[in-house]
Amino acid sequence: MSLTKQYLRYAASAVFGVIGTHRGNVVFVKLRGEKGRYVAVPACEHVFIWDVRKGEKSFTLEQLNEKLEKIGGGGGGCHRKYFHTTFSIYNNNKLRSQDLYFNGHNGAIRSEKEKMGSLSRSERDTDVIVWDVINESGLYRLKGHKDAVTQAAFLQHRNLLVTSSKDTLVKWWDLGTQHCFKTMVGHRSEVWGLVLLSNEKRIVSGSADSELRAWDICYLDEVIIRHKTTYGAVNSGIPAIPQPVLDGGEKTVFSPAFFSSQRILTCRKAGSILREGRDRVVSMATDRSSRILACHGTDTLLEIFLVLTEEEVNKRMERKLKKAKKKAKQKLEAGEEEEQPKMERSLQDEIHRLISIKASAKIRSFDFLVWPNGELKVVLLLQNNTIESYALSTAAKTPEDMKTGRITIGGHRTDVRTLTFSSDNIGILSASAETVKIWNRSTLQCIRTMSCEYALCSLFVPGDRQVIIGTKTGKLQLFDLASGTLVETTDAHDGALWSISLSPDQRSFVTGGADKRVKFWDFDLVKDDKSNKNSCQLSVRHTRTLQLDEDVLCVRYSPDQRLLAVSLLDCTVKLFYTDTLKFFLSLYGHKLPVLCMDISYDSTLIATGSADRNVKIWGLEFGDCHKSLFAHDDSVMSLQFVPKTHLFFTAGKDRKIKQWDAEKFELIQTLEGHHQEVWTVAVSANGDHIVSSSHDKSLRLWERTREPLILEEEREMELFSFLEKKKKKVKLPAVPGETQGEASLAGKKSIETVKAAERIIEAIEIYREETKKLEEHRSICKVAGKEVPPPAVNPILLAYGSLSPSRYVLEVFKKVRSSELEESLLVLPFSYVPDLLTLFDEYIQLSLDVELVCRCLLFLLRIHFGQITSNQLLLTVMERIKRNTVGRVQQIRDVLGFNMAGLQFLQREIEDSEQVSFFADATERFEEKKRKRKKKERAFLTMA
Repeated sequence: MSLTKQYLRYAASAVFGVIGTHRGNVVFVKLRGEKGRYVAVPACEHVFIWDVRKGEKSFTLEQLNEKLEKIGGGGGGCHRKYFHTTFSIYNNNKLRSQDLYFNGHNGAIRSEKEKMGSLSRSERDTDVIVWDVINESGLYRLKGHKDAVTQAAFLQHRNLLVTSSKDTLVKWWDLGTQHCFKTMVGHRSEVWGLVLLSNEKRIVSGSADSELRAWDICYLDEVIIRHKTTYGAVNSGIPAIPQPVLDGGEKTVFSPAFFSSQRILTCRKAGSILREGRDRVVSMATDRSSRILACHGTDTLLEIFLVLTEEEVNKRMERKLKKAKKKAKQKLEAGEEEEQPKMERSLQDEIHRLISIKASAKIRSFDFLVWPNGELKVVLLLQNNTIESYALSTAAKTPEDMKTGRITIGGHRTDVRTLTFSSDNIGILSASAETVKIWNRSTLQCIRTMSCEYALCSLFVPGDRQVIIGTKTGKLQLFDLASGTLVETTDAHDGALWSISLSPDQRSFVTGGADKRVKFWDFDLVKDDKSNKNSCQLSVRHTRTLQLDEDVLCVRYSPDQRLLAVSLLDCTVKLFYTDTLKFFLSLYGHKLPVLCMDISYDSTLIATGSADRNVKIWGLEFGDCHKSLFAHDDSVMSLQFVPKTHLFFTAGKDRKIKQWDAEKFELIQTLEGHHQEVWTVAVSANGDHIVSSSHDKSLRLWERTREPLILEEEREMELFSFLEKKKKKVKLPAVPGETQGEASLAGKKSIETVKAAERIIEAIEIYREETKKLEEHRSICKVAGKEVPPPAVNPILLAYGSLSPSRYVLEVFKKVRSSELEESLLVLPFSYVPDLLTLFDEYIQLSLDVELVCRCLLFLLRIHFGQITSNQLLLTVMERIKRNTVGRVQQIRDVLGFNMAGLQFLQREIEDSEQVSFFADATERFEEKKRKRKKKERAFLTMA
């Protein structure tokens, strides 16, 4: 029997070169007692905390393996007043709140809003899910939108939720009855965002045009209270209201029939504001006091508006009236006809354009803070992997924005197209469309940044003191690393210089370009004319040219320097003798051009990767194709052998990096981590590290570990991943004759819920077996008339310390995540429900985890109500559960009430001794006094 070949696993080591994910957002965070200095941005699957003042990274929050797309909370701008936490949204449809995970969506999550321990998530599968953060479970799923939901907002003082969608609709949801009670249809295109202003009396929405639409909201309960305060209570239902004054100064007559149809609120369009940007709104936000409104589109402009108070609006209108009267007086003196000045209040009088901030690139996200003195701090996350911060004064007559910081040193502004390791494996070269950066592999710090043209290929000059870059314009640029300067620029090709390869003797290199030529270059020392001393500097000298019939896409020397491989645009790879440049072999078989290739260390194998998604392994002696592998789901962009092995890595546009064995023709390992197309991959000289670049602006370092890799386990993990991607949504079984409503279950079926259900089934099976063995043991003892040795206990129960079978089932339930519990019970067959009901009765009698048991019990009753009520034996069990549950739940309520009373007593004691009030209670009392004062002012004005 032959020995099994062993491989070592490559694992993700670090992510660098990225400041913030181009699809993420930026928020201010309070850190070390300082506010407005630190910002948090999602960076792939991590959260980076940047110090805007110093322009450096403070620390990194490690997250899951999935891509992090959005974070919320922390204390920045938009309505983070009531629930201070941090939310993380991932592109695998999951959301994380600190250590809580929620999984319920089928599409990527677009928006999240939090309020008083509840969390709302809107996403691209048209549903809105409301989660209970404290109970760690989903409450319900709201259905009604016909396209992706773009924004969701809780009303802070009412149990309402408002959502916007790409289906041009804005919907109002009553969270008490879980249904949509109003739909606003005033938009003609997709609604991309909304905000609530003026103490939630106005809603402003942004759509796919340059118009911000405003709607006045009138709540029925406030109108009734206002009417009763003015005219007294009327016994007969909703009275006819003569003329209540709405916010905005207009008078409207409402009939009882009108409000009975609207039921909760009514919306009236107040006007619109034109933005300077002509494209769609990307995001909108307000500060906590709803004093500042900011929005931006897909361009470089952030528009900031000031929402005026009622006093400021009145003063503004008085000034306008004075100007109008003065103008009318001048006309009268000039002999013209006298006109009575008319002043109509418009939306522009209530929302004033403050300033427009012009960023250096397209804006992806923003956040801002307003200080009590009127200073406004704004931070922008740009599409080109940059963070910019601005400051301005809102109290100034003509505010001017001042750029206070710019974070750029952490990465490239554009995609990295070429990567190279230095010969000592310490330095990493990365080049993009505008800069060349040298990184230290150990510290991941950027050592040098040099400006260059659009780079397509690169190499370290032997000695690692200079680097050569091949550009899109066909030039060779030689840089000196010590001084960080451009030493020489050579016009090498008439078109793009696609590939460069260093000769094995390290004395020359070869280049291939779009001008159908392969050129050979030697390193040379020439006299430095700029230096006064008799010093020499490195230069390149053209020696030979090989003319071909098609564009050259890639060139490679064989390690023995005997052959030169050239891939052409006609989908073939041609081999030439290096010394005479005579044609040797032609490798044909790919259906699309070969974009990358490499030759093994012993010059026996050549591997080619093509745009047809295949990798072919050829013998270099006779040009025979050993194997054709379907490698990636998209074009293969990079391929490189591991030194001194027949293993090689490929990178593709399908966001994956794969390791292959060229001898056994099998996939060894798949490295997943990048979230966009992978452009290139480089392997270090000792094979211990590889580095890759992607369209997500990140550079990733992978390290070879000492952990052996077992191929069977890898295939099993890939199968699980495939099944998870193909998982289907589980729907509630509808009762015959009934249809699904607007609300449904929040969770969804997943691999985790299926595994949890399997663990529950296994626990119930063990409970059944152990119970049966105990009953048989008791019957044997009864027949024998003496004690018989008890049967052997299940090994699993022994591992839990000889736990009883019923208690073991409870332990399994406690280990199921709260957010996955309902879906796990939904997968459970009904044949196990009778056993669960019996166990639940036992747990309730013993007061064991009554809250968890009651939650499971109520859910099972909802799902299997018909089958449970039709079973006479189960009805007896349910009657017993009913008697026991009411008393146990009342005991828990009494304990909670006692604890709350004790905590309130301790709070009063602390406040009396320290002469301070807790922030939450102080805020609540302040709001209550404010509401009472407003009611008194309304009553006083009415009586007057």
